[in-house]
Amino acid sequence: MTIPLKAAPTSTATAMKASSINTAEPAPTLMTFFTRFEADILAGKKTITIRDGSESNYLPGSTVTLATHESGRVFGQAKILTVTPILFSALSNLHAEQENMSLDELKQVITDIYPSEQQLFVVSFQHIVKA
Repeated sequence: MTIPLKAAPTSTATAMKASSINTAEPAPTLMTFFTRFEADILAGKKTITIRDGSESNYLPGSTVTLATHESGRVFGQAKILTVTPILFSALSNLHAEQENMSLDELKQVITDIYPSEQQLFVVSFQHIVKA
């Protein structure tokens, strides 16, 4: 199954609302990841994702479909556990461990994806293993 992806928001209005939790839209039912993170998610080694304000409205307790960002290929489901605001400067070794990388690697990945964002959101999730 492939899910069509919407382009990353680039408008000034979107950039402005990225500094606070996005509550105007319904909670998403899809969470995309770069393909390079798929194996870690499926193995339970990656248990959080760090997003900007435009992707901060995941609903704890809800189930989301997991798909690759590049192609929209579905690779599983996850239960959203928590959504917590965090400043880039407050990222720690614990966050890096939950992302299955070093703190330096984590900060570089975040900077590559969100070059000017300081206000971020830690979305913790649990991959749902089908029986």
